[in-house]
Amino acid sequence: MKQETFKFIDLFAGIGGFHLALQKNKMQCVFASEIDKEARKTYLQNHKINPNFFNEDINDIEPNLIPDHDILCAGFPCQPFSQAGYKKGLKDDRGNLFFNILEILKAKRPKAFILENVKHLLRHDNGRTFNIIYTSLMESDFYTEFKIIKASEFGLPQLRPRLFFVGFDNRQVDTSRPFLFPKAIPLKTNMSDVWKGDCTREVGFTLRVGGKGSGIEDRRNWDGYMVDGKEVRLTPEQGKVMMGLPETFEFPVSKTQAMKQLGNSVCVNVVEHIAMEIKKYLQDQIIR
Repeated sequence: MKQETFKFIDLFAGIGGFHLALQKNKMQCVFASEIDKEARKTYLQNHKINPNFFNEDINDIEPNLIPDHDILCAGFPCQPFSQAGYKKGLKDDRGNLFFNILEILKAKRPKAFILENVKHLLRHDNGRTFNIIYTSLMESDFYTEFKIIKASEFGLPQLRPRLFFVGFDNRQVDTSRPFLFPKAIPLKTNMSDVWKGDCTREVGFTLRVGGKGSGIEDRRNWDGYMVDGKEVRLTPEQGKVMMGLPETFEFPVSKTQAMKQLGNSVCVNVVEHIAMEIKKYLQDQIIR
């Protein structure tokens, strides 16, 4: 039997980390949304998508007008839940954007979804924020699993622990068998490989937005490294490797914007492996 080509949508798309990861699994993007104009430039430079199906503001989306799709992807804004932010959670306008995702899930009923956020979401407001999100998904008849995964567990020399939700529509998918997240793989690339020199760290710091240039011994440092006995600072060239982006990936924006976009992206290798397991699960469990 000919294998089905799964279609996906890319919400809070950033520079397209989800797009690259699912494309590697031979899936097709049919809709994307990203509010940041600089990130949109980078997305459109690197990914093929019909401009008519590239939306700017998720608040302007009428869910029923979104093309039909099998998988919804969303790295929804993490600042309201992060350690570095004010941790306002669902009281923050950006935190409330989760409910836009929920409305799309309920209106379009994709077979599956992948959501990504910072690991602190698990503990935010003593776990109440996480419980609202998890319960909302389950009550909408989506079987949901979650796990914290580090980029370094899937071949990328970066800490970057992130919380992933994976869910399936109980109405279309037989969810009697549990979904299992992919098993970690050995790390074959380290920061010396990234820098093409002798680096004092094997696994790099988590790329993030803001706070760059801190002293190399400062606990807030994330972009400073000692390589061949000299202090060096990350550029987009090293950032691309650490995020799993291909060499051919282009940034038609300033270096500052490129670093911001890298810090906001998802690690391609991690999502690629998750999507691979989702694809297998759907091929086995879709109710015909």
